[in-house]
Amino acid sequence: MPYTKAHKLIIREKIVQNAANEFRQKGIKEVSVPQIMKGAGLTHGGFYAHFANKDQLVAEACRKAIEETINLLQGATVRKEEAAKLQTVIDYYLSTTHRDQGEISCILPTLSSEISRSSEEIREAFTLEVSRFFSFIAGMIGRNNEKSMAIVSSMVGALLLARSVNNPELSQNILDASKRYAKEIAALQ
Repeated sequence: MPYTKAHKLIIREKIVQNAANEFRQKGIKEVSVPQIMKGAGLTHGGFYAHFANKDQLVAEACRKAIEETINLLQGATVRKEEAAKLQTVIDYYLSTTHRDQGEISCILPTLSSEISRSSEEIREAFTLEVSRFFSFIAGMIGRNNEKSMAIVSSMVGALLLARSVNNPELSQNILDASKRYAKEIAALQ
């Protein structure tokens, strides 16, 4: 008896979720399809019943990961007044918690350098997700896209550098300086 469409969608979501988690922690090239399938509790052979290729999975995992990041950041601002929401997002995004928890963190700092050398399918999906993240931030600052791009770029770059250095004090200083700078950008008229 064949699986129902609902069951197939559940399995596909499980694969995408596992891929998003793996890509956040290890990047794209370091994660194989068999690893993703095994992490989802499935066999490698079932992959092609859900995806044409790894690029399609990467594109969907990018969408999933950005959706989760936006949901996480929105959740952090639920009880905040409008004026404090962006400050809360900046504080969380540039926190040691976000820096250190690769399995739930934003995919942008992890994958940006890899994406620039990826297929058009992946780059197109990633571009849409970066734009969605810009829009999320712009929604907190009166739809100012230029400020949004500056704030997001600053936060992503800072998180990437803070994760990359092996000096804990320097890492913390990068986060702290970038928090101040991002908040200054947000406050500019």
